[in-house]
Amino acid sequence: MTTTIEQALRNIPEQPLPDLEAAAAAGGRVDVAYATLDSPVGTLLLASTPRGLVRLAYLDHADEAAILQDLATRISPRVLSAPRRLEEARRELDEYFSHARRRFELPLDWRLTGPGFGRRVLQVTSKIPFGQVSTYKEVAGRAGSPRGYRAAGNALGANPLPIVVPCHRVLHAGGGLGGYTGGLERKQLLLALEDVSA
Repeated sequence: MTTTIEQALRNIPEQPLPDLEAAAAAGGRVDVAYATLDSPVGTLLLASTPRGLVRLAYLDHADEAAILQDLATRISPRVLSAPRRLEEARRELDEYFSHARRRFELPLDWRLTGPGFGRRVLQVTSKIPFGQVSTYKEVAGRAGSPRGYRAAGNALGANPLPIVVPCHRVLHAGGGLGGYTGGLERKQLLLALEDVSA
C-alpha cells in the first residue's frame, strides 16, 4: 500500500539534470576548463582559459589532481571539467594523430611558460614545421642566446603544451633524441608519426 507522499512523488515528472558546464560558463564562473582525450600516445589532459589552450599533460606521467591543483593555484581556483570548451583542441589533436593535420591553429595561453628566454624558446619551437627537426643549439640561437642550449633544454623539459608546442622536434646536434617530458619512447612515436627518423 502506497502512502499519499509516495503517490505524489511518483507523479512528479522526471527532470533532466542541470547542465552545470553551461550554467557555470554563462555565469562567468569558469576560468579554466579541462577535459581528457584518449590518444595513440596515451590519455591527455587538456586545459584552456579564455585566452587559449594553457596546459596539455600526459596523465600517465602526472597526477590529474596535482595538475588541476597547479592550475587552480597558478591561474584561478575556478577550474571545471568542461569538455565542450575543449572540442576544438580535441578535434585538432585527433586530426594530427590521424595524419589529417600538420599545423595546430589553436590559440595558446602562454602564461605557464614563464617570462623571458624560456618563453622565447617555446615560441620558436612552436614554429618548427611538421616533419622537420631542429637542435637545442639552433632553438637557443633563434630565441636570442646561441650559447643557452642547456637553458633551452630546461625550458623544453618544462613545456606545458607538448605536442602542440612540438618540443619532440628538438634533438641534440649529433642527432640524439635528448630528453622529453613524456619519455623518449613517446618522443620516438611522435617523430615516427611525422615520418622523421631519429
